[in-house]
Amino acid sequence: MNTSHVQVIAKQSKIATKQLASSSESQRNLALSKMADSLESVKDQVLEINAQEVLKARQNGQSEALIKRLTIDEKVFKYMISRLRKVAQSPDPLNRVLSGHTNPNGLQVYKKSVPLGVIGIIYESRPNVTSDAAGVCIKSGNAVILRGGSEALQTNIVLADAMIRGAVEAGLPEHAIQIIRTPGHEAVNELLTMEDYIDVLIPRGGKDLIKRIAEGTRIPVIKHYDGICHLYLAEDADPTQAIELAINSKCQSVQVCNALETLLVDKNRAEQLLSLLNTAFTAKHIELRGCEQTQKILANILPATADDWHSEYLAPILSIKIVNGINEAIEHINHYGSGHTDGIVTQSLALAKQFEQQVDSASVLINASTRLSGGGDYGLGSVIGISTDKLHARGPVGPDELTTYKWVVYGDGHLRD
Repeated sequence: MNTSHVQVIAKQSKIATKQLASSSESQRNLALSKMADSLESVKDQVLEINAQEVLKARQNGQSEALIKRLTIDEKVFKYMISRLRKVAQSPDPLNRVLSGHTNPNGLQVYKKSVPLGVIGIIYESRPNVTSDAAGVCIKSGNAVILRGGSEALQTNIVLADAMIRGAVEAGLPEHAIQIIRTPGHEAVNELLTMEDYIDVLIPRGGKDLIKRIAEGTRIPVIKHYDGICHLYLAEDADPTQAIELAINSKCQSVQVCNALETLLVDKNRAEQLLSLLNTAFTAKHIELRGCEQTQKILANILPATADDWHSEYLAPILSIKIVNGINEAIEHINHYGSGHTDGIVTQSLALAKQFEQQVDSASVLINASTRLSGGGDYGLGSVIGISTDKLHARGPVGPDELTTYKWVVYGDGHLRD
């Protein structure tokens, strides 16, 4: 039986994990530094090839949201480099003693952090995931297999090859970073069958992709589902702060997973806040859809249907619902939300605590924009994504989340009675 290209890659990655697991923190940090240097040396090539792929995507009629995610400009490239260098400066996630004790008989027992092994990353559109994923995996001592979308294939290959050169120069194994270089679904389908070699899969993209990956494999999957994010303006919300946070949460970047999709307004502040919000969102060219109560105040907006409460628009559209107090707001969020990011604007510590404790989301923000949820703004450096799972990781998935643990026991000829 012939061994496929994907199986060869998977086997090579598994072998590389042995050397990575015993690599030192200084060696992995050196690799990250050299990976960043190597990327900088191919910047012009990356920008040129990416521009060609962006043009092709436009000619193929791709949406503006996809085009924006696909594009690497000077600012995005600089950000990619900075995240690699920042993750190199973060604490070592490996070989930490998580807990330990010595039994009365002298047996020493402790639990220490170790890599997961081989991580498969399957993603769409965003070539910056290529550098983020490689950086987080190398920092945490994991081998990574990258499979980006065909719309960014050539950009991803240039990025991956540059980082491979940097990692090898630092003494890491040649196959610590690998990329599948063929387009089409066949390679992905085969990757899903590699449970003997791949320890975890992380899909990044639309809900259909993530669902297909999760349902099509026996490999554990860290899922990043919808970002149906809410902001609740409580009865005591400061009007200026409420408007600024709502605008930033929705408008700073509408096509991302932590952008605001549903705004909840307390009924006792609706008359005052909705007119201000309508003016502010209209200036930003946001289409508003409201519940019946909202439409009585803002007669010019579209009605919100049941589907709107379930929608991750990733577009300049916002649904608004008036709620009768914090309990109704929390009930709405827990019923319709995706467990990604939800926030409250309030001056009350009691309301903030209730919201924090009762909203079942990976990130809960108090008086802060939903756009802040993520690795960079949390001070974590590079992350692979934001998990809406509860196991194994929840929220931003950085180096710490790509580790597991093992029990280590030291004895001196100890026997069981």
